[in-house]
Amino acid sequence: MVHIIWVGMAAVGIVYAMFNGTIEEVNKVIFESANDAVFLTISLISILVFWLGLMRIAEEAGLLIKLAELFKPIFKRLFPDIPPDHPAMGYILSNFSANIFGLGNAATPLGIKAMNELKKLNNDQDDASRSMITLLALNTSSVTLIPTTIIAIRMQYDSIGPTDIVISTIFATIISTIGAILIDRYFYYRRKGRLEYDTSIE
Repeated sequence: MVHIIWVGMAAVGIVYAMFNGTIEEVNKVIFESANDAVFLTISLISILVFWLGLMRIAEEAGLLIKLAELFKPIFKRLFPDIPPDHPAMGYILSNFSANIFGLGNAATPLGIKAMNELKKLNNDQDDASRSMITLLALNTSSVTLIPTTIIAIRMQYDSIGPTDIVISTIFATIISTIGAILIDRYFYYRRKGRLEYDTSIE
């Protein structure tokens, strides 16, 4: 759906430029933006490698495992329908720990594996289960201690304090995570109440 929106916006912009007589400016901006994107991507590689290297050291040192054990009691309450020793719980904890340290490249495959395990628990049904929805909400709003990519971009553009956003990022992601959990729980209990009401009527 999102890609359709972006294509539609681009098409409307190009058509408007044709009727407005500014198609040359649009072409110029397209090529300049593409050039800037390539330059930014290449220039960010060294910075991202440095930060991701530090995060990998933390992972190899067992810090992610310790964090997973720390958050395990909380996740048992967030995912009550998952058996404590089920592989899905391990993947979820590892995914959350990786996201905390900005290890998006490590968190993504862990999240996919967690979803696959949750689908097995859901008897391979096409409808998302309660735990799958909760995991998606947590991934979307995940708490982040070190926003690696944002720091790298700020360093690339010569920010005076590229790491000044760390504290504000922590607060923002904590608030977004709490909000995601509350919304997730609200709609879950709302749907549960409707199902119980429909059952009582029948």
